[in-house]
Amino acid sequence: MSPLIAEMTGTALLLLLGDGVVANVLLKKTSGYSSGYIVITMGWGMAVFIGVFVSAAYSGAHINPAVTIGLAIAGKFAWSRVAGYLCAQLAGAILGSFLVWLSYRKHFDASEDARTKLLVFCTAPNIRNYGQNLISEAIGTFVLVFGILYMVAPKSSLGAMDALPVGLVVLAIGLSLGGPTGYAINPARDLGPRILHSLLPIRGKGSSDWNYSWVPVLGPILGSVVAAFLYLLLH
Repeated sequence: MSPLIAEMTGTALLLLLGDGVVANVLLKKTSGYSSGYIVITMGWGMAVFIGVFVSAAYSGAHINPAVTIGLAIAGKFAWSRVAGYLCAQLAGAILGSFLVWLSYRKHFDASEDARTKLLVFCTAPNIRNYGQNLISEAIGTFVLVFGILYMVAPKSSLGAMDALPVGLVVLAIGLSLGGPTGYAINPARDLGPRILHSLLPIRGKGSSDWNYSWVPVLGPILGSVVAAFLYLLLH
């Protein structure tokens, strides 16, 4: 498998399972309807595990533009490959969220609330304050990227990025820091599905909330940059 196909596949699996658990919890007449936030955070943690596990041997399993950028700043990934990885991740995010819609089409029809339908695809703040929301996304992504940089460090006991530790980091971020914004911590994870939401023929879907869309893109990138520079400062 080529690195770009691996990144697209890993990100598609991430979104299929991650957005899938959100759909299972939020949309009406599903087996998991109203089962709560803990189910969502566990589902996303396992989604990361699967996405990383499948793609790690072929691409390094970034499956997140913030991770790609952070690794490049830290000198662990070639800048010449960044653009290709970002495009593959965005394509994978769109594909994965499309498969979620395909699986849950009738449940979208059975759910009336437009915001609920949007949340299956992308994040939204519980208290809208763009500056504060940006900080929340940056902090969550800082934890993710800083942790990953140590997982791929030569002196790490893991030896290389490992699927389960990354999944556990995302689970911890979701449980501890996900409350304000829904912890996108991944620009492709939010932007790709938001684009798809705007295009799909979903009954009563409402707005795709483009006014907020820049926050889960810029916030994770800022958090990644800070994590990478702090890592370099400490080493």
